[in-house]
Amino acid sequence: MADNAVQSKSSAPDAAELRRRGVGRAGLLSLPLLLFLVIPLGALLLRAAPADVGATLLEPEVRQAITLSARTTLVTTALAVIGGTPVAYLLARRRFPGWRLVDTLVELPTVLPPAVAGVALLMAFGRRGLLGQWLAAAGLGVSFTTTAVVMAQLFIAAPLFVRAATLGFAAITSELEQAAEIDGASPWQRFRYVTLPLAYPALLSGAVVAWARALGEFGATIIFAGNFPGRTQTMPLAIYIGFELDLDAALVLSVLMIAAAFATLALVKWGLHRDHAQ
Repeated sequence: MADNAVQSKSSAPDAAELRRRGVGRAGLLSLPLLLFLVIPLGALLLRAAPADVGATLLEPEVRQAITLSARTTLVTTALAVIGGTPVAYLLARRRFPGWRLVDTLVELPTVLPPAVAGVALLMAFGRRGLLGQWLAAAGLGVSFTTTAVVMAQLFIAAPLFVRAATLGFAAITSELEQAAEIDGASPWQRFRYVTLPLAYPALLSGAVVAWARALGEFGATIIFAGNFPGRTQTMPLAIYIGFELDLDAALVLSVLMIAAAFATLALVKWGLHRDHAQ
């Protein structure tokens, strides 16, 4: 009987073997969705011939779209960081009446259809909008300008930074700030030399994700800012119009946006991995 028990125990698969079998089955089940995600991206990369990239990048409309996207997204990211950091700190460190409502309203643009966001911005800041009519009377037209591009991007992308920054601030233990307070540090000094450095990885990740979201913004921009080359036509809008006028330009711009998105995700994942390793 003892020999039979030993034999059955030795013939039973060990934990490592069970894990390998589980991974193998999961790999087979994962293959259809992975192929569905990879094949369209691969087809796009194969269709954009390297010889066409250089020539397309020299086209004035393409260069204008790239320049405008770079300029507006940098401004948008800076505004998101400047305006979103106090909001994130407030949500992470204070519980006040209506806290859940404020938290929900901040995140609401991330789940709204972009077209709805564009209509909302137009109703608020358009020429006949709630505030736009006063701005127009003062000679400060906003809609269908480069400023409208930044506003559309900011409305969509800023909540992503606020969410990441909120999680970063909330993860910091209060004992460190209390120790700095005991040492005589002012509230600003505690924030500048203790809280901010500790939350820096989360802030950086949030800023990068917000930039990437602003770069890909389409729906709110086309409704609130229009699609005017050199003034409001960003890369996504140039891709949209390129399917009717210049497919090569649309393909090249699509490849550039894929590269930017991949680099963004790689940077965020590297930063998070580095933060966890420390």
